[in-house]
Amino acid sequence: MRPTIKSVAAVAGVSTATVSYVLSGRSGKAGGGSGSGVAPATVLRVQEAAKSLGYRPNQAARAIRTGRTNLLMLSLTMISDPWALDISRAVGTAAGQHGITPMILADTDWRIALKRQNADVTFIDAAEEPGDAELLAQAAKLQRLVVFSDTMEPQGFDVVRSMPGSSCDQAVAHLTSRHVRVGCLAAAPRPGNPISIRLRAYIQGLAAAGLDYRDEYVERFDLDTQSAFDAAQRLLLRKDRPTAIYATTDFAAIAAIHAAQRLQLRVPEDVEVVGIGNTTEGEFMAPSLTTVGPEGFFDGVAEFLLDRAEDPDAPSKVLEFPWSLIVRDSAPAV
Repeated sequence: MRPTIKSVAAVAGVSTATVSYVLSGRSGKAGGGSGSGVAPATVLRVQEAAKSLGYRPNQAARAIRTGRTNLLMLSLTMISDPWALDISRAVGTAAGQHGITPMILADTDWRIALKRQNADVTFIDAAEEPGDAELLAQAAKLQRLVVFSDTMEPQGFDVVRSMPGSSCDQAVAHLTSRHVRVGCLAAAPRPGNPISIRLRAYIQGLAAAGLDYRDEYVERFDLDTQSAFDAAQRLLLRKDRPTAIYATTDFAAIAAIHAAQRLQLRVPEDVEVVGIGNTTEGEFMAPSLTTVGPEGFFDGVAEFLLDRAEDPDAPSKVLEFPWSLIVRDSAPAV
C-alpha cells in the first residue's frame, strides 16, 4: 500500500497538518528555521519518517488543494548556450532548497507550452516577435510569468532587464583602441528588429573610432554553435581577416576562439575576441573570455523566480542588472 501523510505522521509522532507543512517545503525551506513555526528537530523527524516509508507526495492532489504545482518552468530558446546552462544550473540549485521542481522547455516555443502546462512561475528568455507583449499580458492573467527583455515593460508579467547598452559600447571601444580591422559576429535579425542594441553598439563604435563600417566584416549566425563557428571561420579565412572580433553573445565568441584555434591562429596574439553575457564557460575556458555582462545575474534571477513562485500575487516589476566590461585573456588590457 502506498504510504500516506497519515502514515508519515504516525511514524513521526506529529499531526498530519505538521507533515503537510514540512513536506510542502514551507518550514524554513532548507531544513527549518526560527520563524517557520516548526522546530528543526521536528522537521528532521518528519523528513526521516517520509524517507523511511518511501513517501511521495501526490502532486495532482496538492495542486487541486493549494492551487500550486510546485513547478518552475524555464523556456530556454537555445539550451546549449552557456547563458541558458548557467540559468538552468542556478535555478536548479536554488529550487531544490525550496521544494520546487524546475522543468526546462529546451528549444521549445513557449507560446504553445503555456497552453499545455501550468507552473507556479514561468521564465521566458526570448519574446521579441510582433504580438508577443499582448500574448504575454493575456497569459499573465492565468499564471505568473517572468520575461527576459531589454525593451518590454511589465503588463501583468515581470521583466528581467540586463541593461547591455553602455557596456557594449565599452567592449567595442576596447577593441577599436588598438585595432582597425574589427569584425562582428551578430545574431541573425529577429522579425521587426533588424539592428539589435548589441549590433548598433558595433556600428556606432566604429564611427566613434573613425573607422569605416564594412558589410563583409559582419557575419550573421543562427542560434546554434555550428552556425556561429562557421560564421567565425568565414571572417578568419578572409585575406584581410579581422585582427579582433566583437561577438554579440558569449557562445558565438567561444565559437570564434575555437575557430581561430582550428585555423592555428593564436588568441589574443593573432586575433582578439570579446563576447557578451559573462557566462561561466567563458570565464573558465582557455584563454578566458573577455566579455560584458552583469555580475551575480544568474543567482539573482534564480532568487527572483523563487520569490515569485512563493508570492504569485506580488505586483509585477522590472528587475534590472547593470553590466560592465570584464577584461580577461582573450582581449587583455593594454
